[in-house]
Amino acid sequence: MNNYLTLTNYYVTHRDELLAYVSSRLGNSVEAEDLVQNVFLRLLTSDKMITELTLSALVYTITRNLINDYYRRRNHNQDYEHYLKNADSIDDSAGSILSIRDITEQLERGLARVPENCREIYRLHIYGGMKVAEISERLGEGYKSVEHRLGAARKAVRRQLRGIA
Repeated sequence: MNNYLTLTNYYVTHRDELLAYVSSRLGNSVEAEDLVQNVFLRLLTSDKMITELTLSALVYTITRNLINDYYRRRNHNQDYEHYLKNADSIDDSAGSILSIRDITEQLERGLARVPENCREIYRLHIYGGMKVAEISERLGEGYKSVEHRLGAARKAVRRQLRGIA
């Protein structure tokens, strides 16, 4: 019951401030109102102890995460819509398969310009779908080292692919 009163007081005093913050990030007042409502709904359904000292930081953390989720969903939906619009124009001819092979060859040429340990990390990331932390753990190397080598490999591949565009 104490959480409920704390949240109610916070909502009454800070709702407009939070709404302005979210509106400035989204640019859409209807979406912003929904998001602010979802923030307080999450807080009300939370079983964790909430104090007045931690409430402000918790509200803005939840808000930031919901804004990020909103943009991820929006970008995913736009990509999917783009894919559906262009689905009729997809050509599975031998020419398109050849171009995929050409791009793969160019990618491998770019990778040939970096040391073997960078190539291995890049392949684990791209072909294996592994994240930097997973690669670091698998190879027994430091996170920053793996991240640096992956960056070097990406730069080399980008340089190579820029040449064919």
